[in-house]
Amino acid sequence: MSSTGGRSGGHDDAALDEIELTGELMIAATASTGERLPTERIDEVLLDRVDPARTEREGDG
Repeated sequence: MSSTGGRSGGHDDAALDEIELTGELMIAATASTGERLPTERIDEVLLDRVDPARTEREGDG
């Protein structure tokens, strides 16, 4: 049973986001042919995420 007692909160959401980002970086690293993942590729993975709030604002303009 969860220690949070069925509550969800900001900490849980933040942890899930971090886990998802880590997974995406691991996938990118696995697909990389080099010894290290290039900084540019890391930026692509981390910065190329859809932000629903930003999308809505841009769609209004």
